[in-house]
Amino acid sequence: MTEEYPELISIMKEMGFLGVANPIVRNTLGRKMTIPEGCKKQGKQLEAVIAKLRENEFEVE
Repeated sequence: MTEEYPELISIMKEMGFLGVANPIVRNTLGRKMTIPEGCKKQGKQLEAVIAKLRENEFEVE
C-alpha cells in the first residue's frame, strides 16, 4: 500500500508503526503484513487506526 500511497508512511509512523518508515522493513515484512495484523502485533486498536486513516481521506474496506 505504501508504494501506491507514499503519504501513508508518515501517517502510519505517526500512529506508532515505526517500521513503516524503514524501506528494508517495508520491503520484507510490509509485503505480507496487513493492518489488522500490525495492530495486533503493536497492541493498537484496529478501529482507532481505521478512524485515523479515514480522517486522512483514505477509504477503508
